Amino acid sequence: MKKLTLLCPGLCLLFLGSMFASAQDGMGGAMPPPKVLVIEREYLKPGRGGSMHEKTESAFVRAMSAAKWPTHYFGADSLSGPSRALFFIGYPSFEAMEKDNLAQAKNTTFSAAWDRAEIADGDLLTEFDSNVFLYRDDLSLRSSVDIAKFRYFEIIHFNVKPGHTKDWEEMVKMYHNGYEKAVPQAQWATFESVYGANNGGEFLVFIPMKSLAEMDTRESDGKKFGAAVGEAGMKKMAELEAACIESQQTNLFQFNPKISYPADEWVKSDSFWKPKPTAPAPAAKPAQ
Repeated sequence: MKKLTLLCPGLCLLFLGSMFASAQDGMGGAMPPPKVLVIEREYLKPGRGGSMHEKTESAFVRAMSAAKWPTHYFGADSLSGPSRALFFIGYPSFEAMEKDNLAQAKNTTFSAAWDRAEIADGDLLTEFDSNVFLYRDDLSLRSSVDIAKFRYFEIIHFNVKPGHTKDWEEMVKMYHNGYEKAVPQAQWATFESVYGANNGGEFLVFIPMKSLAEMDTRESDGKKFGAAVGEAGMKKMAELEAACIESQQTNLFQFNPKISYPADEWVKSDSFWKPKPTAPAPAAKPAQ
């Protein structure tokens, strides 16, 4: 965790599940996604994940807790793709993001503790980056959820071909209309990249799950969607997909409370967000 400054088979199955709300809101119950979302990625050296990374990340959590910092975040570990951890920080505006960063810089005690934690954590990493996304309500469906109750999520990463954003938006809205009618539980939230290495034509679709068992309903829900839009609709979406999508990739992640700084409301409502400390290894018996 650094300073806060900064593939599913076929599209008909992509937008299932429920989407997350802002960790920044710090309130229980269903909440809408944040307008501004910062995603920080830490790529880990082989063998440096698990409890070893949780230990270095705990220093950041202690620094935030000691300062009673009002900005909250949650972390997740990858279950597919390269070994990495993601951290999510939501803001209602860029102004709020700026105020948070300026406040951190002015708090010398907090900054010093954070810098020490960065040195230890950095030794475990091969790469780090920070990207900023804007929420696209027009490309999302029923996106208000109680994120504290979820345990897993998918991120579907789309790169749209230059000059084909309108095709992309038309295609997503066709999925929106079809799933809204055919699958009442379908929800997703879409974010568009505005700052980072790949901003411009980059979109993220988030699908959180309370259990991986939810994956088992994907095929049947996809069939309901196909029946709702009809053969002509499916053909049109396939044409749009071929025209506008340069690449896509889906990866699975698991929430990790040990590398998160959740709001008090989360901890009170769900013990998952206050994990028990790892027990020390038993001492070796003396030789006889």
